[in-house]
Amino acid sequence: MNIVFAGTPLLAAQQLQALLETHHKVRAVYTQPDRPQGRGLKLTPSPVKIVAEKNALIIEQPTTLKNSDAITQLAAYQPDVMIVAAYGLLLPKEVLAIPKYGCINIHFSLLPAWRGASPVQSALLNGDAKTGVTLMLMNEGLDTGDILQQLEIAIAKDDTTESLFEKLSSLAAEYMKHHLDDLVKAIPIPQDNQHASHAPKIQKNQACLDWQEDAFILDRKIRAYYPWPVAFMLHQNNPIKIYRAIPHKMTHSHVPGTIFKISDESIWVACKENCLEIFEIQFPSKKRIQIKEAMNAKHDIFTLGHLLV
Repeated sequence: MNIVFAGTPLLAAQQLQALLETHHKVRAVYTQPDRPQGRGLKLTPSPVKIVAEKNALIIEQPTTLKNSDAITQLAAYQPDVMIVAAYGLLLPKEVLAIPKYGCINIHFSLLPAWRGASPVQSALLNGDAKTGVTLMLMNEGLDTGDILQQLEIAIAKDDTTESLFEKLSSLAAEYMKHHLDDLVKAIPIPQDNQHASHAPKIQKNQACLDWQEDAFILDRKIRAYYPWPVAFMLHQNNPIKIYRAIPHKMTHSHVPGTIFKISDESIWVACKENCLEIFEIQFPSKKRIQIKEAMNAKHDIFTLGHLLV
């Protein structure tokens, strides 16, 4: 089959690499334009573009697919199927109609659960026991297309957004490498819209931790917001990021936010319900450090009975 691939970040690059290891032909790769990054704001290609360049593939970087020139150009590649993974541009109905087998989106949730921009984070925040990959025949809606295949995995108690992305990306890539022929022949199954849930774009302020919540809810946030934007507590209006923590079931009478126990490697903070053991943090404009180092540097903060508010 002739394939047009559309994607941008690292997880999409892994899918492209998998397709290149099949007997199919990738006719063209669509990805976002180079963006300024780093301190020098140097124009930087996307991970997908880097893979495409290494394999001497045709690369297209339009800012929209809604105009006639972009649509005509895509049609000229005569794709049998278009594979889409975190591309970043909307595909109009004219584009969706071009490939013989349609446009297939790789979405990291078990649709209809968590339609939208943050499916992995939403699964973690919700405390879901499982998640997965949905291979979906795209329509004009937001992740509302018919399902071609679903691949399921359990969510581990220490999974983060980063670790789940790695697991799901590998799962999807392995499937695409071996089963694309089966996928395009699969019978599409409509989604059950009554069971749909939505995963809106993550905002930085959502990562602020409130000691008035249950420790297990805070643990979900810490894992969901890693590696971005990273969960943080406010201490005297200064954000202190928390990278690693473990929740513990515990009945206590401490004021939420109080450090009530200190060990060599951690501090224990009381929450409205249960408590949170914190191991690794980061002060503003500083590097990540273990709590042991923080206690030496900020011994006035990390002391028994101190209130982290």
